[in-house]
Amino acid sequence: MPDQPYQVLFLCAGNSARSIMAEAILNAEGAGRFRASSAGSRPAGTVNPHALDLLGRMGHGAGGLRSKSWDEFAGNGAPDFDFIFTVCDEAAGEACPVIPGTAATAHWGIPDPAAVTGSPAEVAVAFEDAYRMLARRIELFLALPLEALDRAALHHHLHAIGREEGATPMAGAQQSATDRAEAR
Repeated sequence: MPDQPYQVLFLCAGNSARSIMAEAILNAEGAGRFRASSAGSRPAGTVNPHALDLLGRMGHGAGGLRSKSWDEFAGNGAPDFDFIFTVCDEAAGEACPVIPGTAATAHWGIPDPAAVTGSPAEVAVAFEDAYRMLARRIELFLALPLEALDRAALHHHLHAIGREEGATPMAGAQQSATDRAEAR
């Protein structure tokens, strides 16, 4: 185990729901082994109230969670990230700012619960589904023997996690391209 916690950044376009939930889940489940942050390319400026409500119901503290730009992590004094995960196709397709560190990256795209319209029950189900998918990915990530994996094996495992249930089409396509490149 490293002396310092692994630094993890979750990226999304709006940084109001998926990346915020992933940050809260990993900080809770990572038991001090990980320090998660989140950011967006075009932050909404506020955390989605449905995400905050669900995090509260799931026992996660919402203190300190805020919607912020990924530019906050590109300047001096920013953490050197060990891992960067995009959780939306929009952010995965954008040119990111230069973020310090030699992070291992993967796309863990899942559907945007904040885009769901309908009854309050339908919206709640969308947020619960997103939470469940993120929690599963994080559970698999936490189970990896990080210190024992070489860079190629780590890359393979991180991308495989992105293909879990609910993966967006870009997550699946990105993994297929990675698999083809590794087979060569």
